[in-house]
Amino acid sequence: MTQLSSIDEGRGAQAKVAKGRVIETDIPARLDALVWSGFHTRVVTALGITWILDGLEVTLAGALSGALKEDPSMRFSNFDVGLSNSAYLAGAVIGALGFGWLTDRIGRKKLFFITLALYLSATAATACSWNLASYVLFRFLTGAGIGGEYTAINSTIQELVPAKYRGWTDLVINGSFWLGAALGAVCAIVLLDPAVVSQAYGWRLAYFTGALLGLVVIFMRLWIPESPRWLMIHGQPERAQKIVAEIETSAHQRAVPSALKLLPKIKLTMRDHTPLREVATTLFVLYRQRSLVGLALMVAQAFFYNAIFFTYALVLTDFFGIASNQVGWYILPFAAGNFLGPLLLGRLFDTLGRRLMIAITYGVSGVLLAISGYLFSIDVFSAQTQTIAWMVIFFFASPAASAAYLTVSETFPIEVRALAIAVFYAIGTAIGGVAGPALFGVLIDTGSRQSVFAGYLLGAFLMIAAAAIGWRYAIAAERQPLESVARPLAVVE
Repeated sequence: MTQLSSIDEGRGAQAKVAKGRVIETDIPARLDALVWSGFHTRVVTALGITWILDGLEVTLAGALSGALKEDPSMRFSNFDVGLSNSAYLAGAVIGALGFGWLTDRIGRKKLFFITLALYLSATAATACSWNLASYVLFRFLTGAGIGGEYTAINSTIQELVPAKYRGWTDLVINGSFWLGAALGAVCAIVLLDPAVVSQAYGWRLAYFTGALLGLVVIFMRLWIPESPRWLMIHGQPERAQKIVAEIETSAHQRAVPSALKLLPKIKLTMRDHTPLREVATTLFVLYRQRSLVGLALMVAQAFFYNAIFFTYALVLTDFFGIASNQVGWYILPFAAGNFLGPLLLGRLFDTLGRRLMIAITYGVSGVLLAISGYLFSIDVFSAQTQTIAWMVIFFFASPAASAAYLTVSETFPIEVRALAIAVFYAIGTAIGGVAGPALFGVLIDTGSRQSVFAGYLLGAFLMIAAAAIGWRYAIAAERQPLESVARPLAVVE
């Protein structure tokens, strides 16, 4: 462990502006030298809440589908349910791209509040929907807010968490989605019970739950500083130094001068933004192979997750005869498997390594889905055994999906990190996610188990293919500083 103690802030300032706009800084090394502290726990908590919100939203959308079909004022068909879910994902795609560009341009912290405000207002508006068109519009806007959150938050995770904890932390934060899923399931159980709330209002109150939770997040976001790594490149090295010093102080890990001298430094040319042409060159020319890996992982997990989970309730109601107000009970064990996967397997991404664990989690998920899909097609499963099968499958699929975000957020330079996340999330979700729920809605509408099995086989094939690509081409980024995994574009030799 690095020797740490309190020192004078002025003497500890290691970043200094040189001639032109070049600085020499040890900020990345100082952030990576920290051991886990209360500061990191607060960051994880504040960021993890966002994925809880997303899990709540997605679960409500699935669990409430039966209520929307039964509501006399809405009367949704299975296609309407699939269409509204696809609208949510389309909004997430557009929001990720637009807000991802802004995140790299104006910083991580500002976007936290912009995207959260959009999410809050759109979720509350969803509860007031009066027909299909209004519901689809508000779901689209809710997705845009959540999509923007993905880019700012995954960037922040990478840039604030020390390298030795980065993989596990990223996976657990993304896995916290399933705590929200469990919360959504509980809300659905209570609010869809006609003995508690009228069917005409239960689903509306459920959406208001998400808006109320979002209000709590606003205050938690005040704990998170702007990324010092982003500041040091974007012309604010003094502010970056101050934030790092505050982090060290709050963590009781201020380094003595002798320890600071041993830390590696990096020279950077400051810039106020990165032109889109340079972004495109970086993603599709300089790091073409990494881009193809990120795209493969994103497409596979997006189709696998969104197609299955958005139509989870429809399978239970249409094929197993489960009442819509009982679906929440089946989502709870499903959510438990999804959260336990990243929690228990996440550390292996930092020890056994990224490539091996990506191959294992993607490959096992695909094989298990193909097997369970066949058993579903021959009507072997009951609702309970189907749920157990999905629980086991997604124990592996959940860390696989989180690993896709980890891969695209740590293997590209800091100047394009947020937009890289946005681009691959957008393309992956557009190809695999937006089409998936609508496709499965149509397959379920046929009433044919064989048709649904064909959809499961497609998802299994995509996951197995992604496993092979990850094993062959993914970057071994475990426990490596971000600046070693992908050198900043602004670096000076």
